[in-house]
Amino acid sequence: MAGHKEVDAVTGIETTGHVWDGDLKELNKPLPRWWLYVLYATIIWSIGYWILYPAWPLVDGYTQGVLGYSQRSEVTRDVAAAKESQTRFVEAIAAREPADIAKDPDLMEFVLRGGAAQFANNCAPCHGRGAQGFKGYPNLNDDDWLWGGTVADIEATIRNGIRSGHAESRESAMPRFGLDQVLTNEQIADTATFVLSLSGQPGDAPAAERGKAIFAEQCVACHGEEGKGMAELGAPNLTDAIWLYGGGKADVEETIRTGRTGVGVMPAWDGKLDPVTIKMLAIYVHALGGGK
Repeated sequence: MAGHKEVDAVTGIETTGHVWDGDLKELNKPLPRWWLYVLYATIIWSIGYWILYPAWPLVDGYTQGVLGYSQRSEVTRDVAAAKESQTRFVEAIAAREPADIAKDPDLMEFVLRGGAAQFANNCAPCHGRGAQGFKGYPNLNDDDWLWGGTVADIEATIRNGIRSGHAESRESAMPRFGLDQVLTNEQIADTATFVLSLSGQPGDAPAAERGKAIFAEQCVACHGEEGKGMAELGAPNLTDAIWLYGGGKADVEETIRTGRTGVGVMPAWDGKLDPVTIKMLAIYVHALGGGK
């Protein structure tokens, strides 16, 4: 409530006359001068800003300000300047072969930095930020390549995709030995045991021997007699214990049974990314440590 003004006995400062809870009084103490000066300075600054820079919204735009400053124009100029500074690198990447690019440290650094940025934007959602892959998505750090691990092979895979619908897409289709009743469940189990034995994993020897005969009849055409795969067909090497869909017996049986139909579609980046960006990505992926 409001009361009469008086001088506070403790501080010696006049009160405002406001009292709460019977004895809590509000002191009438002015703001510090430095605080007031700062306040006045900010008011003056704001008026100057309104005059010099865009500030007030209008019905169909905004006040332009005396200086005519535009942040959008500044950003546009900065982007144009950045692109101009990159032109010589981009032209060099387009004109040179990967082996020649690798001999130029400055150009190679530009390629790897640009490739890393493009990988994070376009490839990491499937392959992981560290390119470590996930179940059904290849690890790009190792030396196991379904379609070949040279820069040219990687570039073709990125450009055309895998089962992507592109005219030059990488295409592979493993038969659905179980779903199409080519093999029985028992035969699938025996074949899986043999396949696992190719990478040194222990298993039932008689089952592996039966699986070996089935493998020779059904699988050699794509995976080769030794099970080392064929890059021309996208058939994986079965002897290195690197598995795209898991290396447990149940995983291998499921792969034989279903062929993993409809799984493992990689988009074609041709038309979505320019040729220089695709080349940068190919060189970056190759440089991760597993390229051939």
